[in-house]
Amino acid sequence: MVDNEVTDELLSLRSTIDNIDAALIHMLAERFKATQQVGRLKAEHDLPAADPEREKRQIARLRALAEDAHLDPAFAEKWFNFVVAEVIHHHEQIAAGER
Repeated sequence: MVDNEVTDELLSLRSTIDNIDAALIHMLAERFKATQQVGRLKAEHDLPAADPEREKRQIARLRALAEDAHLDPAFAEKWFNFVVAEVIHHHEQIAAGER
């Protein structure tokens, strides 16, 4: 049987996690709104969907931020690559007139 104090602390921590998850979802939504605008601008000017040089700079920047925040830099890079793949997909759809 789990002590009531332990249960209360667990519920409190999970509530904090739930709040952080909600904030992350809202931040990602805002990020994708901005990247949609980038995709439209790129499509209007026949620019490529991907920008490998920017991606390299962003990876270096995010890895450094992750280290400063005591987060695994490899995880930060994986997250960024996942998000960028989706952004590029959106940009390709916009350029093809699908969005």
